[in-house]
Amino acid sequence: MAKKVRQHIISMIATAGSGHPGGSLSATDIITALYFKIMHYDPHNPGWQDRDRFILSKGHGAPALYAVLAESDYFPVEELTTLRKLDSRLQGHADRNFTPGVEMSAGSLGQGLSFGIGIALAARLDERDYQTYVLLSDGECEEGQTWEAALSAPHFKLDNLTVIIDRNRQQLSGWTRNIMDVEPLNEKWQAFGWHTIEIDGHSFNQILAAFEEAKTIKGKPTIIIAHTIKGKGVSFMENNVEFHGKAPTAEEAERALEELG
Repeated sequence: MAKKVRQHIISMIATAGSGHPGGSLSATDIITALYFKIMHYDPHNPGWQDRDRFILSKGHGAPALYAVLAESDYFPVEELTTLRKLDSRLQGHADRNFTPGVEMSAGSLGQGLSFGIGIALAARLDERDYQTYVLLSDGECEEGQTWEAALSAPHFKLDNLTVIIDRNRQQLSGWTRNIMDVEPLNEKWQAFGWHTIEIDGHSFNQILAAFEEAKTIKGKPTIIIAHTIKGKGVSFMENNVEFHGKAPTAEEAERALEELG
């Protein structure tokens, strides 16, 4: 399924002529694991109150989410070809007003964790046991709002909240270590009161084990630092910052799809 999702990502972005392949490909295995092994939801009733919630804070990774939602039957797979087109439900950044299954409108980075905390608090107030999952980019860990939210979740003991950092070590214009180094990332989150787990973000065994461990933690939220590769699965995109926000040409897309089988 993850391979199929990566194929969709390449085809969608190449057809649109714009988009963000690098961060979509790095997050693919995480999002695939959530939707096909971990989360409870009903694609035919997107507003089901007891559904688990997934918040894509790094909204430019929308192609990965759209591909997973389509394969989960939220809307037809054929609709993926409309990415970024006028009047499409699949815009460049996820929008909850248009797209079935999208929980938060994204675009301005650094806001998803605050949003997810609100949802986790709502679950407690409404006495519901759904889980909230938030996917952050490591670039977002340079933002002040992220750390304000990081203080809040342990304060409220939100053990129904799990955050995943797509730690691909790159952002728009280069390596995070050169733009604003966020290390030591694990120790920082621990100091803020989080249960932390570090994994290979492309190992399904480690991804699934981390999500299962998070469910057992009581009295504090969990953060999973998932070490990933930007552009994972396509050799010439891997660790290549040029493909943060650049669509492949027709020739590059053909080559990428051949590599993806």
